[in-house]
Amino acid sequence: AHPQKTPEFAVPQAFESILQDTQDRIAFRQQKWERNAQARKEKRLKEGADAASAEDQGPYRNQDETVSMAINLNLDPRRPGQALRGTVALPHGTGKKVSVMVFTENADLAKTAKESGGALHAGGEELIDQIANGEVTVDNLDRSLATQEIMPKLSKALARVLGPRGLMPNPKVGTLFTDADELLQSLQQQSQNVQYRTEKSGIVHVPIGKASFGLDKLVDNARSVCKELQSVKPDKYGKGKSGKKMGKNVRYWLRASVSATQGRGVRLDMRTVDPSSPYFMKDPDSM
Repeated sequence: AHPQKTPEFAVPQAFESILQDTQDRIAFRQQKWERNAQARKEKRLKEGADAASAEDQGPYRNQDETVSMAINLNLDPRRPGQALRGTVALPHGTGKKVSVMVFTENADLAKTAKESGGALHAGGEELIDQIANGEVTVDNLDRSLATQEIMPKLSKALARVLGPRGLMPNPKVGTLFTDADELLQSLQQQSQNVQYRTEKSGIVHVPIGKASFGLDKLVDNARSVCKELQSVKPDKYGKGKSGKKMGKNVRYWLRASVSATQGRGVRLDMRTVDPSSPYFMKDPDSM
């Protein structure tokens, strides 16, 4: 028998399906928590807890799952100009608090970044030495920003620490600055920014928000991601031997899917993913 074709859904329909699945899992986890309340209490009592501390200390904190897109582009990152990497600002943010460290020799900038910008750590050569000596850890760091003048010292001392973690400041992803005001502005927007890069097979994975955002906000964020990937499309692309754009039938957008943290992936109708399509982010059946 021939394998069945995987169903494809318009972006709004796919997100509706994903969100419904997350709501079903939330309800299931809540019911399981309530069903096992007595068993948890008995276990705590056996472990020596008194009657008061054996009770649940507050309501159940359900999981707010992250919704992500996986987009397969007709790119071969090993070829010149096809290794896409950058940052896109999501209009409704990612729903995640981002831990940021700032490297700069400007003492006033470091102070402002830490006190009002929300930076986890900020400083210059002293901060670099503290990281190199293990006094300050970067294990829980999501992103690092820097001003241009400190990069020689930073690269020499911490390239092997920050580089493998993807934390080395880089102008390609908007984390290296020549202007202090631009750095502070970017620092304030870090919870809205998400970095992307093409993997070996040409796939780009991007988180676009939390399930609690709802349909409209997730579609808005997905729209921004797709427009960004369209805007950085190389002049020449392709996974074939030539790696060149040949004719009007060579597609840039190959395949895409959306999924939540604990859910299945849903294949997307590429007409609703490609920004050059009249059905972009719409339901073709309703038009």
